[in-house]
Amino acid sequence: MLKKITIAAAVLMFGSTAALAHITLEGKEAPAGSTYKAVLRVPHGCEGKPTNTVRVQIPEGFYGVKPQPKAGWTLDKVKGAYAKAYDNHGSPVTEGVKEVVWSGGNLGDDEYDEFVLRGTIAADLKPGDMLYFPVIQECPEGLKERWIEVPTAGQKASDLELPAPGVKLLQKAGN
Repeated sequence: MLKKITIAAAVLMFGSTAALAHITLEGKEAPAGSTYKAVLRVPHGCEGKPTNTVRVQIPEGFYGVKPQPKAGWTLDKVKGAYAKAYDNHGSPVTEGVKEVVWSGGNLGDDEYDEFVLRGTIAADLKPGDMLYFPVIQECPEGLKERWIEVPTAGQKASDLELPAPGVKLLQKAGN
């Protein structure tokens, strides 16, 4: 009996350690057509090295992005054209932030931090779909962690080695 309990505890410990190793979003669900605050949780560096840069690709359908500055980090916003126009309070928006880069910081491998941005989830996105935010962590000596894998049809994010953090879309607010 003790052996079974020990094995079960080991499975839980190592299974949850692997799950915590990924960059994740604090908010797991959000309604289409709403403002969403994406809080990206970074739990470690790269192979024992500190994280110096965090790059987040903004998914199509998430517009009006405003990142939160971080003390000790340089903030860059890479802008570009959207695949289509989005309605922002009656005005069409055709371009905006496509990537957010926090660089020049020093987040130790044994430290945790959060990187925050907010924007609007397009109202015409389908409830039940996932909106993925691919992230690349850059560390000294050219080390990188690429949290960019997006599941294909029939595949689960939990089956991926380096899954992109994602938010599940809910029914549009008011419906």
